[in-house]
Amino acid sequence: MTQIETDIVAIDEASRTLVKKDEQLEHRFNILISIPGLGEMTLITILSEMPELGTMDKRQTAALAGLAPITRQSGTWQGKGFIRGGRANLRQALYMPALVAIRFNEEMAAKYKTMTEAGKPAKVAITAIMRKLTITANSLLRDGRK
Repeated sequence: MTQIETDIVAIDEASRTLVKKDEQLEHRFNILISIPGLGEMTLITILSEMPELGTMDKRQTAALAGLAPITRQSGTWQGKGFIRGGRANLRQALYMPALVAIRFNEEMAAKYKTMTEAGKPAKVAITAIMRKLTITANSLLRDGRK
């Protein structure tokens, strides 16, 4: 094993240990691990990047994650909407789990299929899944359920 691989394993173990030491953090982690597509390291990233999760409405959650669509239409200019702002590390951490959720979570797969069949670009549909994962995580934490 290379030094980099050894360091990554050490960081992963240290992260798990920190989650287990904090009772509230472990409780939140155990709720979120029930979401298909989200793994341990993604959850640790979500919990560290977005400690407010579980206390917001869905619009606030999407905006804080930087997954809310923004349109800049003025006068005769009609451009495409885009996402910006929010927490870039969180968006990066959610991309691969969104792809996993599309494959293994029936609800997410149906949403993705509906969007792509309607002519939306694949990246737009993936971003919508990322947003849905974040909103789902917020709802589950708010309600204290899996």
